[in-house]
Amino acid sequence: AVKRWEELLKREVQLRQEMARLRNQPVEEEEVEEPSEITQGDDVQAEIITPILDVAPIEEQAPTYYFSEADLLVWPIDGNVLMSYSMDQTIYFATLDQYKYNPAVIIEGKEGQNVLAVAAGKVSKIETTAETGTTITVDMGNNFEAVYGQLGDLKVSKGDIVEQGQILGTLAKPSRYYTVEGCNLYFQLLKEGEPIDPIDFLDV
Repeated sequence: AVKRWEELLKREVQLRQEMARLRNQPVEEEEVEEPSEITQGDDVQAEIITPILDVAPIEEQAPTYYFSEADLLVWPIDGNVLMSYSMDQTIYFATLDQYKYNPAVIIEGKEGQNVLAVAAGKVSKIETTAETGTTITVDMGNNFEAVYGQLGDLKVSKGDIVEQGQILGTLAKPSRYYTVEGCNLYFQLLKEGEPIDPIDFLDV
């Protein structure tokens, strides 16, 4: 029983040191008191004391990404802008043969070309739509999101944290909404869920 008591106290000290190390906080060495002599006939079970750890829980680390309006985005691909962002007037969509608003920029590319993360963030959604094909949404923090459409051969999964310039995937063949325009990246920037012009933030 005495040996068990010593082991429990030593284990308590080790656990305190380990928890402090995880929090990057120094911890002082604690001495284990020698147990008092227990004579035959004493209630040995009553002498066994289970240590109680008084350790504060480790706080969850804050996200390492935060985009502000003063920050600049890197270009997701190297290519010409085929169709500009336009939410104040309609523009012509050649494949559809109609005029409509465009909440994104359509950037010319080549099938298999790498698509880069314009800023650090967390992959919050991966979906497939008829218009933009395989599409990734990245939460950049501060209510900003980046949407990348017309992708293939994804290099990330939902929940991944990505760095600026990291490869998200490659360009796929264009969806049936953009066959005339050819291979392209559908790139959209959202603030509080509403589209804004990505060109205002791209490093040009």
